[in-house]
Amino acid sequence: MAFDELLDQAGTLGRFQILQIAFCFVATTITYSHTFLENFIAATPEHRCWVPLLDNHTVSHNDTGILSQDDLLRVSIPLDSNLKPEKCRRFIHPQWQLLHLNGTFPNISESDTEPCVDGWVYDRSSFLSTIVTEWDLVCDYQSQKSVVQTLFMIGSLLGSLTLGHLSDRYGRKTVYVWCVLLVAIMETCVAFAPTFIIFCILRFLAGFFIMTVLTNPYLLSIEWTVPQSQTIVATVLSCAYSSGQAILGGLAFAIRDWYTLQLVMSTPLFVISLLSRWLTESPRWLITTNKLEEATKALTRVAHINGKKNAGKILTTEFVRSTVQDELDKAKTMPSVSEILRAPKLRMRIFWISCGRLGATVPFMGLVLNLQELGSNIFMFQLLFGAITFISRWPVFLLLKYLDRRTSQLIFFFVVGSCIIINTFLSKEMQILRLILATLGVGASSAATTAFAIHCAELIPTICRSTVAGIHNLFSRTGAVLAPLLMTLVVYSPLLPWIMYGVFPMLSGLIVFCLPETRNQPFPETIQDVENSKKQSRKVKEEDASLKITQF
Repeated sequence: MAFDELLDQAGTLGRFQILQIAFCFVATTITYSHTFLENFIAATPEHRCWVPLLDNHTVSHNDTGILSQDDLLRVSIPLDSNLKPEKCRRFIHPQWQLLHLNGTFPNISESDTEPCVDGWVYDRSSFLSTIVTEWDLVCDYQSQKSVVQTLFMIGSLLGSLTLGHLSDRYGRKTVYVWCVLLVAIMETCVAFAPTFIIFCILRFLAGFFIMTVLTNPYLLSIEWTVPQSQTIVATVLSCAYSSGQAILGGLAFAIRDWYTLQLVMSTPLFVISLLSRWLTESPRWLITTNKLEEATKALTRVAHINGKKNAGKILTTEFVRSTVQDELDKAKTMPSVSEILRAPKLRMRIFWISCGRLGATVPFMGLVLNLQELGSNIFMFQLLFGAITFISRWPVFLLLKYLDRRTSQLIFFFVVGSCIIINTFLSKEMQILRLILATLGVGASSAATTAFAIHCAELIPTICRSTVAGIHNLFSRTGAVLAPLLMTLVVYSPLLPWIMYGVFPMLSGLIVFCLPETRNQPFPETIQDVENSKKQSRKVKEEDASLKITQF
């Protein structure tokens, strides 16, 4: 392509690209961890009702001084079905007769108990404070935690739609710099939120800007590299997400107070905002918006950083204009969204891919946003999930050399669903097995998503691939919104959300068979290539194989 010729003059993968990718990796690592902060700042510790006999230190101990704390707890709090103290109810009056029943458990009527009208007492051994202990988000209010996560994801959905358009209009760098600053301000203010409502509003606003902070560095890095290097660059940057998960687990283990953890995770964003001014705007965007002088300056600057001494004499405005004129003319003939959706076969491909993206996102976000439901050691889960998603992204490229696209995805998605459903019905005492299944499920989910992304890129024609990617991202964000929203169903059944998390990936595994196989098939370049394609595999001429066959 013409722009690749310009990039050859400035340097394809030199010092500038390496420095920019390194900066984007660090920035994405820090930013992505904010997506999962509720795992720790909204963790729900063990709790019980506040009762005067145990918790009112002004009460006289003349009558209770000879009784142990366990005895006082027994007469004050009823037992649940697992013979553990109830978390949401207490006896209206102390049941002293329970001390003389020698291990028998009489039936306690509902009229003998009442809700926790005086508040709750929390176990502070794992967390000194969370927003749950701050605003008593337990019992009848336990679904409020999922509401916070849902609002954050809704914000990210709306932000990706709005700010994505602004990035195309005003530039990747400009919008990115402002969004990083705004996320830093919002997330810092979260630590000082005086009420739960204000906390929710601030997290919603942070979510609104955060998708741009995650997406634009990726676009800048990709658009400053040639196609031959884009796969490895995309894989490296995707590993930043895994690094963010692991780092959050380590910091949360060291910092058990939610105010401090929130501030520690937020203040580095101010530094990133300052350093991001060093970034260079995407020359592809500058050229497509007809800002050829600025594009020439950007290319010349990059050539200087990459050590291309004579590039400044070659990279003139006239040279840039003459090189990319054909591409500018082609850009004017790019199909609109309505033209894309009017093509029957392409429309069906987009529909099935979008459904698959939604189904793939729900279980992954369901797992990583609800670590506390999987086991007690959520710090270990966070570290393991980060490590396994980092590792699982790489073998997929090798595996796809030997397996069909659809078969590999079916295997990955069914492993995800099976792990979740089996875990749902396992006893919480089986911690090691639950840990293994959850880790395997997250790894398979990451591998499935990677394979799905490769398959999608091979199904959509080059001329409208970016536009369709925006549609798919909309469905992916919808899945991210749906994941925490499903967790509000625990008020009806604690197993129902997890069963649904297990069903979604299995449906995605079946959906991929509604799409054609693309292994060893040519890339579609135009909408007509898709419309003229047949269900059976097409033969490819030997002389075109090196250019048109997908690399897998």
